[in-house]
Amino acid sequence: MRPRASESLGSMANETQKAGGIHFPFPFTPYSIQKDFMAELYRVLDAGKIGIFESPTGTGKSLSLICGALSWLRDFEQKKREEEARLLETGTGPLRHEKDESPCLSSSCEVAAGTPRPAGEPAWVTEFVQKKEERDLVDRLKAEQARRRQREERLQQLQHRAQLKYAAKRLRQEQEETENLLRLSREMLETGPVAERLEQLESGEEELVLAEYESDEEKKAVSRVDEDEDDLEEEHVTKVYYCSRTHSQLAQFVHEVKKSPFGKDVRLVSLGSRQNLCVNEDVKSLGSVQLINDRCVDMQRSRHEKKKGAEEEKPKRRRPEKQAACPFYNHEQMGLLRDEALAEVKDIEQLLALGKEARACPYYGSRLAIPAAQLVVLPYQMLLHAATRQAAGIRLQDQVVIIDEAHNLIDTITGMHSVEVSGSQLCQAYSQLLQYMERYSKRLKAKNLMYLKQILYLLEKFVAMLGGNIKQNPNTQSLSQTGTELKTINDFLFQSQIDNINLFKVQRYCEKSMVSRKLFGFTERYGAVLSSREQPKLAGFQQFLQSLQPKATEVPADESPATALRPASPLMHIEGFLAALTTANQDGRVILSRQGSLSQSSLKFLLLNPAVHFAQVVKECRAVVIAGGTMQPVSDFRQQLLACAGVEPERVVEFSCGHVIPPDNILPLVICSGISSQPLEFTFQKRELPQMMDEAGRILCNLCGVVPGGVVCFFPSYEYLRQVHTHWEKGGLLDRLAARKKIFQEPKSTHQVEQVLLAYSRCIQGCGQERGRVTGALLLSVVGGKMSEGINFSDNLGRSPELQEKMAYLDQTLPRAPGQAPPGKALVENLCMKAVNQSIGRAIRHQRDFASIVLLDQRYARPPVLAKLPAWIQARVEVKAAFGPAIAAVQKFHREKAASF
Repeated sequence: MRPRASESLGSMANETQKAGGIHFPFPFTPYSIQKDFMAELYRVLDAGKIGIFESPTGTGKSLSLICGALSWLRDFEQKKREEEARLLETGTGPLRHEKDESPCLSSSCEVAAGTPRPAGEPAWVTEFVQKKEERDLVDRLKAEQARRRQREERLQQLQHRAQLKYAAKRLRQEQEETENLLRLSREMLETGPVAERLEQLESGEEELVLAEYESDEEKKAVSRVDEDEDDLEEEHVTKVYYCSRTHSQLAQFVHEVKKSPFGKDVRLVSLGSRQNLCVNEDVKSLGSVQLINDRCVDMQRSRHEKKKGAEEEKPKRRRPEKQAACPFYNHEQMGLLRDEALAEVKDIEQLLALGKEARACPYYGSRLAIPAAQLVVLPYQMLLHAATRQAAGIRLQDQVVIIDEAHNLIDTITGMHSVEVSGSQLCQAYSQLLQYMERYSKRLKAKNLMYLKQILYLLEKFVAMLGGNIKQNPNTQSLSQTGTELKTINDFLFQSQIDNINLFKVQRYCEKSMVSRKLFGFTERYGAVLSSREQPKLAGFQQFLQSLQPKATEVPADESPATALRPASPLMHIEGFLAALTTANQDGRVILSRQGSLSQSSLKFLLLNPAVHFAQVVKECRAVVIAGGTMQPVSDFRQQLLACAGVEPERVVEFSCGHVIPPDNILPLVICSGISSQPLEFTFQKRELPQMMDEAGRILCNLCGVVPGGVVCFFPSYEYLRQVHTHWEKGGLLDRLAARKKIFQEPKSTHQVEQVLLAYSRCIQGCGQERGRVTGALLLSVVGGKMSEGINFSDNLGRSPELQEKMAYLDQTLPRAPGQAPPGKALVENLCMKAVNQSIGRAIRHQRDFASIVLLDQRYARPPVLAKLPAWIQARVEVKAAFGPAIAAVQKFHREKAASF
């Protein structure tokens, strides 16, 4: 029998481990660093702090996060129950502060006893008010307990309800068939006069016409979840939101939860996008994320409009609705799916399979499970984007957020809110919208026409800012000026003559009217096949659209045709740019890139201050944990993200644990000069010199001669890798390397990475067994590429206007510490070291692993740079001024390891 919900984390039968006076259930005896990690995590959550946690790959970070966070949640719930019992037993008692020993009992209990009273108030009045507040508190506690009992009873009935599921399913199918027959009968009676009135539109075209716009009075359809159901407003229990970058990482985390001592007791729900969770094949086949979202929301809106129309006593005669409601949006079935998801830990794939079996929407069903869940697993893009967070029903108030794999958190937030639109997209959207408005102008209400004209005006002015003409083909338009120009948001709005338009209202109109969704349907219909009577009117439109489509030869060779997605309407993309222009002037810039032709030119919004989007998270949450295998340098998180979000320095806690490997299993070396005693400094100005590339090749040849098995060599960029490879090939160095190691190169295409890694691994294993002249494999990789999971640090990053502006922004915004580099310069150095650290992190993968790590550049020997290496590396780094002692140390290290293994 499943334990009661209130006891689900407090009745663990597993053997526990004690750390820092706290008992942590753990599936095996943890490493000492795992005990330290869990104890520090517990303290951060209990004190309501912001924690930056670093735990190298192979140290069991996920399991430490699970057992540490859920142990705290177990104790928090226990304290809450004890406090409730005490107050209910005495019928009175003061409410303690949320950071005291006992937690605040409910978000509704915010009128704390002891609220300051007006001076001179009689004592009997103060006593009366205090007793009334205490009675009200007890009444709220009783009501809260009643709600919890109802939730517990529902969770205890899950298994019984699952047994009845199929019988109920058959009954519902019969009811649906009956309702369908009645609906068809009603439609047959109503089709006469309406069909005559709408005869001028073709079949299926009615759904393309914009509905009457109700402005601000209409609620956002995207955030609506069947308001007629009572239990959708269920109170949110205290929970942990766990976020990571990808669905595969989240699935791996869920599997770790299953294996943990909490696996059979915790109420967990996995969240995902519609693209990942949709079970309606007609919708999923649209391919594009935006199209899937819009079609889903459109179907929910259709459902609500039908329900509203059915409730009216004398509904007005209106156009027949062609868009059917989604058959998987069945509240009763979604309720069953919600209960089953909470009854047993499931990942995204299992949730998807359950939805298909039950014919219930996993996307909305998982959202229904959020209030009662104790652990919510989701991609961190869903949590970090405010509108997406609101649409998913995520409430962060007094909750705990753990962001894992957070080494690129700043870049992720910046990327999510930075948008670029091309001249081709602007012209295409203008042409589509103009033809749409001309086609349906007699059927559109005045407010719709007004907003469509405003959007057309905006598009025209955007193209004019690039120096082009919106009414001409962008591919054939040559711009008189080329280059890059950067403007503040206010300057861009003023110079483009759109400062008189309320972009907030235009943005809301685009969201609520779903104009881009209608426009896409219109373009799909008339951009390819036109009826004979419409051919003269739309022939130019069709020809223009075809001229803007990319040619077949332009498709990247490494992209599989089977995985290509259908393109969304360009207006969908432009809506993101319009939303970005509503950002505060000081927090963003607009970059005008003129590249000769209008189609290749673009407007880009650059977010300078990611903290504006992170501030609400840290403000609402009880505690936030930012974790990763490599978090150094942490100054970026402290300054760019937390300080700018208004977090006090004393609220931030840093924790970096060591590695599980023995200290002598790694040999990190900094080599300052090469074989010919030439100083090694691969700056942008020097690294392309022939002597520098030759020196790097000779060093690599020597290392490949003494290192058995595999060697991975990281280059700053794909372009530099190509240059060096060509140079080595011409000079014969590549042949010398190939004589000792089989050479592999990192592919640019993501789907080829696993294939290359597999071949690299097999080569090493084969060479180890054959013991021939070739002793292993050499993988030429890229810092920040596919292999290292770092940032994409290109050659031109340091000279790009984006980075130059970000540096200037930080220099103006952040204080400069005495003796430290300016914040802008520190940003570039931190970007480089963050990518280097991600590459280093690939060297050690498990407890018995060993590796030598060679840093070829004398700049690594500088103390400020060494301080930005991971802590477990810093303590072991040896700086070698000359190459001779360095190669001797590498040879000795691998000889000893070969003897011990």
